[in-house]
Amino acid sequence: MALVAVVALAACGGSKHAAKTPTQADQAKKKPVAVAPLTGVADANGANKRCAITVKIDNTEAGHPKYGVEQADVIYEEVVEGGYTRLAAIFNSHTPDRVGPVRSVRKTDQSLVWPIGGVFVYSGGAPYAIESIGTAPVVQLDETRAGPLMFRDDSRRAPYNLYAHLNLMYSKCGPKIPPPALFTYRAPHTAVGGVPATSVHVGFLSGFDVTWTWDPATGTWKRSIFGSPEITASGQQLAPKNVVVMFVQYVGGDAAHSNIGAEAELTGQGQALVFTGGHEIKGTWSRPDKTAPAQLLNAAGRPIALTPGQTWVELPDTSYSVTKTP
Repeated sequence: MALVAVVALAACGGSKHAAKTPTQADQAKKKPVAVAPLTGVADANGANKRCAITVKIDNTEAGHPKYGVEQADVIYEEVVEGGYTRLAAIFNSHTPDRVGPVRSVRKTDQSLVWPIGGVFVYSGGAPYAIESIGTAPVVQLDETRAGPLMFRDDSRRAPYNLYAHLNLMYSKCGPKIPPPALFTYRAPHTAVGGVPATSVHVGFLSGFDVTWTWDPATGTWKRSIFGSPEITASGQQLAPKNVVVMFVQYVGGDAAHSNIGAEAELTGQGQALVFTGGHEIKGTWSRPDKTAPAQLLNAAGRPIALTPGQTWVELPDTSYSVTKTP
């Protein structure tokens, strides 16, 4: 009986050191969280299972209000002929039903979308611009090829009445699923760097200059154009988490006057300003080859980390003025 008692005590003592079975909560803590590649935000909408869709969107007063732009992951604002600007809005995280007004392609676009792949949506364009986009690794959807995936709104006048059923276009996904990340993102509660900024004015010509104003309450930069806040058709003011200014040179035309749209040189390197978290960070952009995205680098040559969320990239000519309010 004494022997039995000793064995029993040993068994009880051993139970104190038995390995714990990991709970589902423990496993969830260890499992890495997938993020949307073009925003750095936790991927709750399946962004990692589909391609990117880039849509050319009108940026004139006649095209207001825009539809769906507030749901884009990244938006590029490029100079076209006459000093006008036009948008290339890239979608991956969200699937809005109506996006537009959809407008025509420009030569700058092939370099923008080259590393992203996916689908490129536009209304048409000059032969030289269509030939240019034909060199990029994207599935093209113009008004003719899109069929029922695009529609005209008869309550608005052409050419400002063409829209994309973007939610249906993911069925046409081309290469690069998901798209590669375009930026580096900052972890929560880490220092932003740079110097404080309350607003920035980007001096596009021909009345297309833009002002971004920092809103601490929402952690966003609120957009104004044509002297007023820009409100989308959904009633929201456009307000990204980040505004990136990449100074570029436009070649092959006169961006201010010519009827032949100049093309932005998006390879090489240039000056860059990054506005994020209520701060301005001065640096450079570097892109040796168009197959890879541009890198944003600080004065020490390290990647500039953005705030997770939507990013708006301004592409002013190197001769344009950009002024910041401290």
